[in-house]
Amino acid sequence: MKDQQLSCKAKRQFKLTTDSKHSLPIAQNILQRNFTVYKPNQAYVGDITYIGTEEGWLYLAAVIDLYSRRIVGWAIDQHMQAALVNKALLMAIWGRRPKRGLLWHTDRGSQYASDSHRQILKDHGIKQSMSRSGDCWDNAVAESFFHTIKVELVYKTKFKTREEAKQAIFEYIEVFYNRKRMHSANDYLSPLEYELANKCF
Repeated sequence: MKDQQLSCKAKRQFKLTTDSKHSLPIAQNILQRNFTVYKPNQAYVGDITYIGTEEGWLYLAAVIDLYSRRIVGWAIDQHMQAALVNKALLMAIWGRRPKRGLLWHTDRGSQYASDSHRQILKDHGIKQSMSRSGDCWDNAVAESFFHTIKVELVYKTKFKTREEAKQAIFEYIEVFYNRKRMHSANDYLSPLEYELANKCF
């Protein structure tokens, strides 16, 4: 292998982020894979993923507006408790001010089924939708974003510290992904460019 300048590609570590084996309330799958919407702030999707650093794991929760695929809320921390997804969703609510009736779709993770999370939804008039058990395709847009950020940033970078990873993720989402990265669902405009072109705000 050395003579041929070949090297092994190590299998990446896997970390489970969805705990669906709980007794908390499960919402119906209202979204039903209808990922195309025609106005902003009509339907958001969200999920959690993990990021490895030399100091240990970080967990990223994201909230995506299906209209433009813009990351409208996100949070990152050393834990993946309900507070993480609550912080991400509240960022989206405070930043976008969606009207009551917004549809919010996630997997069946205990964080999204928690009392504190459902209280936020109730307070803001948000309808909850959850994927079917074990069906990642029901939340394909969120899964696609996490695949993209890992391929374009995380897998290429060896983060020495959690703070280094947090800064890199902030720059990727807020400086690159939302403002510059072309998206096929947006006629190859970035999420922000797509919203501006359609005079959303």
